[in-house]
Amino acid sequence: MFTDPLLPGIPLIESPLFQRNLDAMGLTDAERDIAVALREKGYAVMDFPDAELHARIERIKAALEPRFGIRSDDPASIPGIKERRIQDAWQFNEDVRAIAANEAVLDLLGKLYGRRPFPFQTLNFPVGTQQAAHTDAVHFSSMPERFMCGVWLAMEDIGPDAGPLMYIPGSHRWPVLSNAMIGRRGWQSELHSAQDPYQKVWDAITETTGIQPEIFEARKGQALIWCANLLHGGSPHRDKQRTRWSQVTHYFFEDCIYYTPAFSDEALGKFALRDIVNIADGSRRPNRYLGEDIASAPQSRPSLWNKLLGKR
Repeated sequence: MFTDPLLPGIPLIESPLFQRNLDAMGLTDAERDIAVALREKGYAVMDFPDAELHARIERIKAALEPRFGIRSDDPASIPGIKERRIQDAWQFNEDVRAIAANEAVLDLLGKLYGRRPFPFQTLNFPVGTQQAAHTDAVHFSSMPERFMCGVWLAMEDIGPDAGPLMYIPGSHRWPVLSNAMIGRRGWQSELHSAQDPYQKVWDAITETTGIQPEIFEARKGQALIWCANLLHGGSPHRDKQRTRWSQVTHYFFEDCIYYTPAFSDEALGKFALRDIVNIADGSRRPNRYLGEDIASAPQSRPSLWNKLLGKR
């Protein structure tokens, strides 16, 4: 796997040295197109690489329908749905786990980012979220930043009335918002939603730039990869009797610190650190900084771990 010796702390696809490194990344022609799309737009579309995918999808839908209280043969049951997602279904459903841990996807992401990825969260949806445009970078981020991405998989053909995924192309290049930027303290704060403090800023930037949102009218089996700072959300669910089955997998990359920026004050050394499990093998992934496991730093001097926890 190629790693830029000059800027190893920036994902290859987001590096200012991208063009210089492109030929060294070991990409096929199709992978090269994905890399360029991520670089320029912040997202890329591909066919999900799993020969058993359609069978997996049908098994997942059959297994999760009762949890949502809906039936595929009864569209009238769909409007009454109360919960629009199940988080971490990989813990009890092997097909969800297999999609998240797909080796071809892991190999591709490793080439694109220059570090080995691992899946850490799954979200399964029977209908659209109608969620306002937001970036994942306030929910879960890394140090160095931007070593996180999402892969959204369409589990059925999705038309414009089913609440398709929407995104703001190019927004991944905007500043990664922090609490310091918007004038709030995050450490030990309470929020109904981690994205709420930043929403007005994202909306204002979108309006100021004039960039129009795009929607992804996906066919079953297509997947969309997006960069950590891409603004995305759910468009209106106009036909309430239509489902929009999908799975999102979020990925981190090795040798990083993993934390939640919405509840952190980085300048004060106060980080809401995450205890991360690699979905692929169930192992815990340590928070690391330049190869040092911060949970086991020498105690004869102030450790990075203590600094991150705000201790002296």
